[in-house]
Amino acid sequence: MGCIAIIDYGVGNLKSVSNALRYLGCESVITADPQELERADGVILPGVGAFPDAADKLRAAGLDQTVITQGQKKPVLGICLGMQLLLERGEEVRPCPGLGVVQGVCAKIPTQEKLPHIGWNTLTFSHDSPLFQGLGQGTSVYFVHSFSAQDTSEAQVIATTDYGIPVTAAVQNGNFFGCQFHPEKSGDAGLHILRNFARLSQS
Repeated sequence: MGCIAIIDYGVGNLKSVSNALRYLGCESVITADPQELERADGVILPGVGAFPDAADKLRAAGLDQTVITQGQKKPVLGICLGMQLLLERGEEVRPCPGLGVVQGVCAKIPTQEKLPHIGWNTLTFSHDSPLFQGLGQGTSVYFVHSFSAQDTSEAQVIATTDYGIPVTAAVQNGNFFGCQFHPEKSGDAGLHILRNFARLSQS
């Protein structure tokens, strides 16, 4: 497997992603260096916290355009808040532009269920995607979030979950992939997804 760059911009559970990739035998590097991102075969954009803080830190580090550029030539995977940053804008705390590589807005989940949505939930795959190759409908993964992708193109939603209402669980637009859940915390299914992403990075 090739080398996966995990972007370090001050908000993200970097070690758990790195440890999962190491378990799979996949080389990874935690970095904020655009040259290392250029050399990598694939890029992971993690994220924990509030949308505007993360977006500001990504831009302050000069990595926003780097992510967009890298996604034009290699796979990029956004995880949790990292997926939300792929959207056009966020509405958490205050309106804030995202990277705009996936259609939609990050907004509070309009459900009657208790927020945040924490724990295991099942996936419904709405479109074939190489990210989920080998997984069946109803695969369980681990979520921790109160905000989700909304007003997203149906063509770009590759999986949903149910939390009182259908909630976007994963997106894809070209080389850009996003998982609202945490594959690095989702047991064998999550490792399978990360392995699929690593294989994508070699092609």
